[in-house]
Amino acid sequence: MMAVALGNYRRVLALPGVRTLLVLMFAARIPMSATSMVLTLHVVLTLHRSYGGAGLVGAAGTIGIAIGAPLTGRLVDGWGLRGMVVITTLGEGAYWLTSWSLSYQTLLVLSFIGGLVALPVMSVGRQALAALVPEEHRKAAFSLDSISVEMSFMVGPAAAVLVATKVSTVAALISVGCLIIVAGAAIFAVNPPMRGDHDAHEPVGFRPPRRQWLRPALLAAMAAGFGAVFVLAGVEVATVAALRGVGEISWTGIVVIAMCAASVIGGLIYGGLRRTPGALVLMGLLGLLAVPIGLAGGQWWVLCLVLIPTNLLCAPTLAATGDSVSRLAPASVRGEAMGLHSSSLTLGAALGSPMVGTVVDHFGPTGGFAAAGLGGVLIAVLAWPLARRRPMVTGEDLPEPVSVGQ
Repeated sequence: MMAVALGNYRRVLALPGVRTLLVLMFAARIPMSATSMVLTLHVVLTLHRSYGGAGLVGAAGTIGIAIGAPLTGRLVDGWGLRGMVVITTLGEGAYWLTSWSLSYQTLLVLSFIGGLVALPVMSVGRQALAALVPEEHRKAAFSLDSISVEMSFMVGPAAAVLVATKVSTVAALISVGCLIIVAGAAIFAVNPPMRGDHDAHEPVGFRPPRRQWLRPALLAAMAAGFGAVFVLAGVEVATVAALRGVGEISWTGIVVIAMCAASVIGGLIYGGLRRTPGALVLMGLLGLLAVPIGLAGGQWWVLCLVLIPTNLLCAPTLAATGDSVSRLAPASVRGEAMGLHSSSLTLGAALGSPMVGTVVDHFGPTGGFAAAGLGGVLIAVLAWPLARRRPMVTGEDLPEPVSVGQ
């Protein structure tokens, strides 16, 4: 099995442009992974507002990102990658480079605008992978992409805390802005393809109506992504609460690194398998495994162990959703489809954290883990009929249906 897995990854990495893209996306995602932490620390430590106030700023940015992602994806479909990158790099860069001088009220408003014009690194990376990698190798490719995301989140937030606490939050904000501009310039220079030679050839300017491609199976894949991030965001909140409850909050970073490491291992295994469950099944299992975590207690080393099963399914689930979207969306609208996929992930985090946090406030960390896991299971059950529905429209211009339910 190990030989098969390594063979799959070697074939993907041997494809022209893939190695460059993976390195580029890893580096570009580091400042993106630090944005939430930097904003929270700036609002709390420098503007002297509550964590609730920091959450409002983060929520405004999240809403902006969820709305903006499909719009920027549509720009890629219509104008090409570079036109979109110029607009978003200048817009988001200006927001971060001036955010240090803003009052709380102004920051709250402009956070939404900053999210609206955010450089969509996640969706650009996945769209470029779909263009560079033929369908038969995309499982391994999207596994590598999910592993890259996990590794960037092991670096970005930790670096943000270091700069914000050892230097200042102003320095952290400016650093994020500069790195985002550098990331945008690098993507502009490399200009990875958004359409591949293996994609179906369509007339110039052709764009199928949304009702033809935004079908039940594609919605089910997005629901799986939404549910997965809902569970993961809720588990993170419950984990912090559990550690705080036993006076071991200082071990949070170690626990998060252990969670990311488990996800990386799961992604490596998933990408090497010949047959795998669909995205909804993986997401449902991820939620189911999260339900009993709180029963183990809050000691940091215990949490590291009991969080492993859930996080082993993290990267595989996200890889499966990205793979499904890339197969189900026609190449001419793949930018918008990947943008919608990113929006589903963003909304999952936006709802998972506060909803599970509310449960934690009333029922403690044990209730929080259960709520996060059961929420994922419920979403999988509700989305299952979508995955089983047959497409109503077929044609040579549309991809063959891919099951995300099994």
